[in-house]
Formats: sequence, structure tokens, C-alpha cells
Amino acid sequence: MPFNPPEADKGLIPRRLRRYNVFVDTPLLCGGVVHLIGVKWMRVIAGQAKSKFLKQVPGRGTRPITDRVKESLFNILREKVHQCRFLDLFAGTGAVGIEALSRGAAEAVFVEKAPKAIRVLRENLRLTGMTDCARVFQEDAFKFIPKSHEQFQIIYIAPPQFKNIWLKTLILLDKHLILDPEGIIVVQIFPKEFESLSLNRYVLTDQRKYGSTMLCFYEMAPD
Repeated sequence: MPFNPPEADKGLIPRRLRRYNVFVDTPLLCGGVVHLIGVKWMRVIAGQAKSKFLKQVPGRGTRPITDRVKESLFNILREKVHQCRFLDLFAGTGAVGIEALSRGAAEAVFVEKAPKAIRVLRENLRLTGMTDCARVFQEDAFKFIPKSHEQFQIIYIAPPQFKNIWLKTLILLDKHLILDPEGIIVVQIFPKEFESLSLNRYVLTDQRKYGSTMLCFYEMAPD
């Protein structure tokens, strides 16, 4: 099946690749990310925007998610996604929140402070046709959480690695009740980052490891 990322229709990718003698229909697929000399693409796996390609933020400032991990995540969440309000913290490319929208989430709120990531995120929403059911905040997550008066059914956390940001985010969420009582928090980290954490409201209910990625699931502690 020929590779047809969004920009191919505009003729931009062929011009970029002409000097390398690389054909647009012969990409390198590695770890769920399509690589085209200097250009990287990910894709939406299922739902309304299935197979639509997503741009990736240049550099290493964001924590990408592979197709394998993303598919496993949504197989676990299943019916929780339908008509939910989804909060994507440290959103990066917006790949996870966009996947949620594609699979039937009512709305996704994206929080990301890096200007480069924000530009890519907005472009990915446009490419997938998800702009109308999304809100994007260029803001630090630690400032967004305390002032939010909304509640979400799913909160996804995928901050930069090895800075304990995921721990600090969970502690802040434990103080500010923006998760629906029946909701779930999902944390994406490198396995060596994991630490046991005692929270007042939430408990670890599940944990999955996929190579260099770990997903931790937190829900409201039973009374």
C-alpha cells in the first residue's frame, strides 16, 4: 500500500526527498513511527481518523508513544473512552488525545507549554479533522491543574523522563479534584522511573510494561 502522508497531496514531501532519490511510497517503519529523511510521522490507529498520519515534534523534548503501546492502552480503556472528557497533560504531538477523539471521546483538552510542540499539535488536529472537539492550552501543567474547575474521565500524563515530573503531577492531582470519581489517571513512564507513591485519593490499580515504556493506572481509592 503506498505511503500517503498528508503533505504528499501538496507536493511538499516529494520536493524534500528528490535530492535523496527516496520514493514517498517506500518509507521506513520503525517502532510505530514512519521515518522519511528528516521527517517523522505517526498514525492514528482506529476510529474516525484511522490511518491518518501525525507529525512528530523535532528533537527529544517530548515523550513519543509507539503504535503497540497506544493500541494496548486503548484496548485497556475500551468503553471508558466513549463520550469521555479526556485531558492530555504534557501533550506533545497530541497523539494520545487525538486517538481518544478518533475513538469517540466527546472532547479532549491538550496542555503543553513548548511552542514547537504546540505548533505540531495544532497541525495534527487539523490533519485529522479534530480541531472542533479539542481545546489547546499553551501552559505549564502545574499551573493548569490548580486553576481548572472542570472534571475529566481520563487524564493522561506523559512528561519528560527522569525528572520526577510524573510524581509531582500525581501529587498535585491528589490535591485538586479534576478527575471524575469514576475516572482513571494513566501515567506513561520509563520503567526505571517508577516509585511507589502514597496518595490520599488515588491508588495504583494496574501496571503494564511494554519494552522501554510502562503504563501505570490510578483510580479513586475505595472508601
